[in-house]
Amino acid sequence: MSSDAYLEEPGRDVSTWTLDQLQSFIQGARGRQLETARVAAQGQAYNSSHPQEVRREWAKLSLLANRRMLDDAEGPSARVAQQDFMLRMWVIDRLGPEGTDPDWSPEALASDTLDTLTLTPTQAAGLAEGWRDLPIEQIRELRWHKNLTAHLESLVGYLEPGPVHEHLTAWNATRTLLP
Repeated sequence: MSSDAYLEEPGRDVSTWTLDQLQSFIQGARGRQLETARVAAQGQAYNSSHPQEVRREWAKLSLLANRRMLDDAEGPSARVAQQDFMLRMWVIDRLGPEGTDPDWSPEALASDTLDTLTLTPTQAAGLAEGWRDLPIEQIRELRWHKNLTAHLESLVGYLEPGPVHEHLTAWNATRTLLP
């Protein structure tokens, strides 16, 4: 029996599993299984009936499943990074930043975001002007940048004035120009 079939059996609703059960499952999961685990853990993180620290634990587990998806990917995945950034921003917004954990640090999220972007705001804006005439690969790259910067409007409010704040503010303005 395949692992995916195991997930599809009646009574195998991973959204009802405990944190420990899902964490054990993630260690051996691959592909669709990791996505299923990521979504289930994220759903628990969003559950306002849990205490804040428990919600952070579920969010951390969702991040683990998401990051494990890179093990099967060839090269960096914009989708994995975007899901990572959005969940981290959600935790920072809803549960508050936490300086001792880089996943919940606005400064670390800002740095990780900038490290992922391959274009400057000026380059992206220039390409966006005539995006309909670009090859599909460049249009896809612009879309990735738009998705990878979706959390910036909220993030810049947590950052002290300075070069990183300015750079992300420029990106936030540029993303509205992107396809």
